[in-house]
Amino acid sequence: MPRNDLPAARNITAKVFEAGGLTHAGERAVAEEIPVSFLFGGVPYAVMMASPGDAEDFAYGFALTEGLIARADDIRGLDARALGQGVALDIRLAPEKMRGSLARRRAIEGRSSCGLCGVESADMLPQARRVAEVAPVEARAVFAALRHLCASQPLNAATRAVHAAAFCARDGAILLAREDVGRHNALDKCIGAALREKRDPRDGFMLVTSRASFEMVEKTAFFGAPLLAAISAPTSLAIERAEALGLTLAAIARADSLTVFAGELADATPQAQRTLS
Repeated sequence: MPRNDLPAARNITAKVFEAGGLTHAGERAVAEEIPVSFLFGGVPYAVMMASPGDAEDFAYGFALTEGLIARADDIRGLDARALGQGVALDIRLAPEKMRGSLARRRAIEGRSSCGLCGVESADMLPQARRVAEVAPVEARAVFAALRHLCASQPLNAATRAVHAAAFCARDGAILLAREDVGRHNALDKCIGAALREKRDPRDGFMLVTSRASFEMVEKTAFFGAPLLAAISAPTSLAIERAEALGLTLAAIARADSLTVFAGELADATPQAQRTLS
């Protein structure tokens, strides 16, 4: 499925109220949101609410961060088709990978804000492996990526309603970026794009425009990137999980400061302070 075969936004006319009492009609772009159904070998697995587009990236990233595949070659085929108002992605896995997908299929529809919806038991949650030890990313690379990120967010510039996730080089250059109404979806799409392009996760880091939650840490670890940087704050469980996985977690990232909650950055400055729990 092409990246832009469905519109990611549409224009609507709405009534605008001003504080002074004036009203007028205004046109603005709003983000589209559709159900994306994941099937493995024709067997339903999950339904996520997501932005249209980047279907292949979403399929690869979702399969990886669900712990169903370890590499792109584990996916033997992908069929994308229209299904009602949304899209169905039927993923064919290598035979040895199919059993896991059937054992942990999700029971209900997932909202765009939900990363773990439909998992029937905590014991069924995907478990990432500890991230490989590599040289720490430099703090200045995160600041550089933050400066560049807006240029990779055209949908958010139009709608002010979507999240972004970016895979960044160790110098802060944005290598890949994806946008979606769901923060988990944006990260899955970006990870999937990197997986399909055979990017080495150790050569960069992940930057997200959302908070750093448990599942965002888990997804980053499944990919294997050494650092997750988030614009908003982390949760306590995200910090604990990052420490357990050997993942550096930097959050509350702004143009002039960021806070490291787990792990280390290479060139900590007075603006990059480590927070101890």
